[in-house]
Amino acid sequence: MISTRPLNLRRLMYFVKSVEIGSLTQAAEVLYIAQPALSQQLAVLESELKQTLLIRTKRGVAPTPAGAALYRHALLIIRQCEQAQSEVHSVAGDISGKVRIALAQSSMAELLAMPLLHQIRDRHPGIVLDLNQNSGLRQSELVMSGRIDLAILGTSLYTAGIPYGIRFTPVFEEPLYYLSARRDIPEGPIKLADILDDYYILANTEHFLRRIVEDAFQRMNRQPKVVAEICKTSTLGEAIASGLGSSVLPRSVAMHLRSEMPSISCHPIEAPVIAHLALCEAERIQPTQAVQAARQVLLEVLERHVHTMRDHHKQ
Repeated sequence: MISTRPLNLRRLMYFVKSVEIGSLTQAAEVLYIAQPALSQQLAVLESELKQTLLIRTKRGVAPTPAGAALYRHALLIIRQCEQAQSEVHSVAGDISGKVRIALAQSSMAELLAMPLLHQIRDRHPGIVLDLNQNSGLRQSELVMSGRIDLAILGTSLYTAGIPYGIRFTPVFEEPLYYLSARRDIPEGPIKLADILDDYYILANTEHFLRRIVEDAFQRMNRQPKVVAEICKTSTLGEAIASGLGSSVLPRSVAMHLRSEMPSISCHPIEAPVIAHLALCEAERIQPTQAVQAARQVLLEVLERHVHTMRDHHKQ
């Protein structure tokens, strides 16, 4: 017989965190409760639903099919509770709540982080931004499940089609530049054919830039010689400046690194390879007022940054 008792929200939150972390010990630390207490709460949840929700092994925990189904619904339930709290507070005229935004690393999106934080703080002090500076297909999955509200992502990973349940709005495109510490290359544009034999430091295979670079090389029947995989922009710049290898990055990131590290030379690539960025949102999740406000600020910050970049490039 199916239980008709309402599920306890706190237990659902404990369950979601346990699934996401994959370890009851680590989940207990994050939740600031003792592991035996966490295990007891999860056991109560399983008893209420009369289903085994987690498989426990020496490596940690993983959801059963029933647990995976509950996880999907629990995410939406928790999200709706957060939305309710946000809208109740907004009745008094104050927009508040947490907004989770993903900004793709090693792209122009990453450069929006500080302006976005300051603008949100100045205009909506009740909003808490949770910034996720990463990349890859996983980000769109997090948007679709509601764990990320907004994301600026590269679209090259979605050539087979946009996953069901999310919406992409194109926001920006820019050419890729070749970066190197080499001193034997004259100023100005460079042909991709002339740099095929370099050793490269590129983002990992789940990053949208890696797909763009590999596709460009494949059109010339070659593969880039990768000596390291780095996504963090500052570390990538240091590696290039040290002579470890060359790289290919969007113009905005290339110009930023060159301003920080003058030993790096930047060259536009002839017949330019283009990186496309888009705003990624869930189609079926109603955004809170906080998310709507943050979205507006994000687009304004993005527009100002694009205009600044274009003016600088014209000079």
